[in-house]
Amino acid sequence: MTVLPPRVSHSAFDGARLRVLLLVDLQEGTQEEFLHAYGQMNEKVAAVPGHISDQLCQSIENPLQWLITSEWQDAPTFLAWANSDEHLAVVEPMQNCIRTTRSLRYNVLRETHGASDAGRQPAAPAPQVAPRLGEGVVRHALTFTVKPGSEDIVAKILADYDSPAAQVDDSTRLRRTSLFLHGNRVVRAVEVEGDLTAALRHIARQPEIRAVEEAVDPHLEQERDLSDPRSARAFFARAALPMVHHESMTGHAPADLHRHALLYEAAPGCGSRLARLLAAADEAVADDPSNPVAVSTLFQSGDVVVRLVDMAGPLNARPEAVLGIAPGRVAEFARLLRPGHAPAPGQDLAGFLADRAMTPITERFAPQR
Repeated sequence: MTVLPPRVSHSAFDGARLRVLLLVDLQEGTQEEFLHAYGQMNEKVAAVPGHISDQLCQSIENPLQWLITSEWQDAPTFLAWANSDEHLAVVEPMQNCIRTTRSLRYNVLRETHGASDAGRQPAAPAPQVAPRLGEGVVRHALTFTVKPGSEDIVAKILADYDSPAAQVDDSTRLRRTSLFLHGNRVVRAVEVEGDLTAALRHIARQPEIRAVEEAVDPHLEQERDLSDPRSARAFFARAALPMVHHESMTGHAPADLHRHALLYEAAPGCGSRLARLLAAADEAVADDPSNPVAVSTLFQSGDVVVRLVDMAGPLNARPEAVLGIAPGRVAEFARLLRPGHAPAPGQDLAGFLADRAMTPITERFAPQR
């Protein structure tokens, strides 16, 4: 008897405050330089809309271990800042001081104030109302563009590689990697059980992956030098495509599902609004047994939005549901897309769906444990 997975839903669009923790290990003798760079960064981040507060903390046990905490109005506000070129420029002076970093992001679920705060009126949004349900999987994606005309070469390079070892450490494991191409844009989505940062570092160190990256390098529109830490950091920071919404509905066994990817190019400044619209549509039909989409995951950075759907049956079974458009909101959906990348008035949505569908390059699963 097949056991169906429970419904899982979590989103960056729930309106809850966000607490960001950055764990930093410094190089010896760089504390003063780090403090100076942090002061400059702090002046910039304090002016970012949606930023509430931040703290710099030093370990009482190891002076080279530091913690930066910041609080934000909500997750989309932070992600827009974290994925911006301005943020990359602001943190660059700190990089020479840092040996390792790890970023953790949490919504505020409960909080307690001391007696001295009894009459304080909270200036920030309320904490998250209820805990999210999850299955212990972290989802993340990278996207980059290649030189026009090199798409077939890049597709072959990305399809013909040996998968790295799935087990990273005792608590972290690579579960699935999906690669897609649309025009000259590549999207690589990964699913990780455990620590995403540890998994990404593990992947980057594997010789088979390094060989693929080196083979792709000459074909990239944005040049990079992976032997130069600054160049590598800049490339992967700009390529990051964070997950902003995930909806796993009930009613389908995983073995019955096929994965598809859809690429949306939002109008300037409309990426987050578009992702919110798609997320709301998924939530509205999550309990509809006729919905052909069993799992939907949204990734968004700037004006690039990628929608992964796992579904049974043909892609064009119900175009609105697969595209993530709520009934009656096609015009609103179209207004949020770049001209030339939106459905025309009266256009058959099945045709628009075919235009937005990305070409699958490869799908890798970790061996069953």
